[in-house]
Amino acid sequence: MSLNRTDNIKQLAEEELDVLILGGGINGAVAAASLAAKGVKVGLIDKGDFAGATSSNSSNLAWGGIKYLESHEYRLVNKLCKSRNNLMKHYPSSVTEVRFLTTIQKGFRFPVWFVFMGTLAYWLFGRLFTMAPKYLTRNTIKQLEPSIKITGAQAGFEYSDAFLKDNDSRFVFNFITAAAKKSAIVANYVESVNAVRENDQWVIQAKDKTNDQAFTIKAKTLINACGPLVDQVNKGTKQKTSHHHLFSKGVHLTVDRISKEHRVLAFFASDGRLFFVLPMGSKTCIGTTDNQVESHQTSVTDEDRQFILDNANTLLELDKPLTKDDIIAERCGVRPLAIEAEEGVADWVALSRKHAIDVNKADKHISIFGGKLTDCINVGDEVADIIEDLEISMNRSDALWYGEPADQVKAKFMGEIEEFNIDKLTPKDALEPLSSRFWRRYGEDAFVLVEAIKQNPAKANLALEHTEFTWAEIDWVAENEMIVNLDDLLRRRSKATLVIRKELLDNAEGLEAISKRLFGDDAQQKMDEFRGRTNFNRI
Repeated sequence: MSLNRTDNIKQLAEEELDVLILGGGINGAVAAASLAAKGVKVGLIDKGDFAGATSSNSSNLAWGGIKYLESHEYRLVNKLCKSRNNLMKHYPSSVTEVRFLTTIQKGFRFPVWFVFMGTLAYWLFGRLFTMAPKYLTRNTIKQLEPSIKITGAQAGFEYSDAFLKDNDSRFVFNFITAAAKKSAIVANYVESVNAVRENDQWVIQAKDKTNDQAFTIKAKTLINACGPLVDQVNKGTKQKTSHHHLFSKGVHLTVDRISKEHRVLAFFASDGRLFFVLPMGSKTCIGTTDNQVESHQTSVTDEDRQFILDNANTLLELDKPLTKDDIIAERCGVRPLAIEAEEGVADWVALSRKHAIDVNKADKHISIFGGKLTDCINVGDEVADIIEDLEISMNRSDALWYGEPADQVKAKFMGEIEEFNIDKLTPKDALEPLSSRFWRRYGEDAFVLVEAIKQNPAKANLALEHTEFTWAEIDWVAENEMIVNLDDLLRRRSKATLVIRKELLDNAEGLEAISKRLFGDDAQQKMDEFRGRTNFNRI
C-alpha cells in the first residue's frame, strides 16, 4: 500500500497505466477499488481532496429509495434495497440499520394507512432484511419522541433503512485505501489540465496543485468520474455523451442534539419533500433542501437556512425555537442528476438519483453520471465489466473487491484489545470505546494503532480537544492518509468541523501540536489557512 503523495505522483509520471480515473468521489473511489482488486493497473487523481464535493455533502444515509415507490419506479427500489442490504452485510461496522420515525400531517396527499402500506411493500422489496415497519398513533409518537410536535399530525410509522456511522467522506476514503492496498496509484490535489487521445492511448497533462509542478500521465483508458464536473471535463476531452447533468442543491444544518434516541425523524416539509432530523454523534443534522441550480458552484443562502429552521420549528416541539445562532455548521452540495438528451429541463424533484455510464469504445473513454452512496458497489462492478469489454487485461476478474476484513481477523483484533485492556484507555467523554472506533475507521490497519499503544500507552491520549482523535491515530494519519490541509483531516477524514463550532476548533488545545506533526515547518501556515476558512463548511 502506498498513500505517499510524493511517491505516487512520481509513479503516475513514470508508469503507463491501463486506466486513469479522474475524480476521487464515491464513483471514482469504487471504480479504483474494483479495478485494482481485479489486477488492472489503475491510477486515480482528484484536483482537490478525495470526496471533496458531492460525496462529502450527503445525508449520510444508505437507503433503498422508499420515495420512488410513489413514482412507481419499482425496479429502482428493488435494486437500491439490494444494494443497501449488500452494504450492511459487508460493512457491518460502518453501515448500520437505523429506524426512521415518520410523522404524517393532516391534509397530506395520501391517507396514513396507504403510506404505511407503502412501508410494508418497501420492507418486502428489502427482502425482510431489516426490522418490520410499525404503525404509530399520535400518542405513541409522542411517547417515543417527545421532541415531535403532534399538533396537526394524523399518525405515523417506523421503518428501517441504513446509516453511515462515521461520515460519507470517510466511507469514500476507505475505498481509496482499499484501492491503494491493491496497488492503485492515487493522489489528491492533482489536476488534469489537458487530456488528448494519441497513438491509441490517453496523454494527460497534470499538475500537482501543492507546488504547481507539471507532469504527464499516460493510460490506455480514461474514466471521467468527476461528479458535478463530468460535463465540463468531457467538453475538454471532446467527448459526446447521451447523458448530462442537472444539479439539485442540498443544504444541511448542524445544531445541538435534539433527540436522545438514535433514530431519524422523517417528515414531509412545507414544499412536500422529505425532511430529516438526523443523528450526528453528539449533535443533530437537519435538512435537506432540494432546489435546482444552474452551477455546481453554490453556497448556503439565508433563504436555505430559514427554510430548514422554519420547518424544524413547525414540526418539532423544542424548549425554544431554533435560530441562526443555533447553527454549529452547515453543508452545501449539489446532487448531479443524470438525464438523457442534449437539452431540456426535467422535474429534478421527481428525477431519480440513479447512475448512468456512457462509453466511447473507440476512444476507450468512460463517463459516470449521477449515482449515490447506496448504489456504489454496482457502479464498481459495472465499471469493471466495461473495462474488461474494452479488452483491458484482468488477472483476477472474479475477485471480491469490497467489504470489511474477515470475521476471524476482527476476532483477533478484539482479542488483542482485551488482552492489553486497550479500551480502558479510551479518552474521557468519548462516544464509543477505542476498539470499535479503530476497527470501523481503519480496519486491519487498526492493529498498527494497537501496537503503538502497547509500546507507549500515552499514544491513547486525546490529541485534540473536543474530538476523539488519539495520538496513535494522528501518527497513522500523518503517514498514510494524504493530509495536505487541516480541512482534509477535520472535515473529510473525520466530521470534526461538522459537529464542533468553528471558534472552539480554531482554539482547541492540541491543534498546534497536530499541525506540527502533520506539516512540520509549514504548521503555522496550515493553521492560519484553517482558521481563515469561512464560518461553515461549503464545497
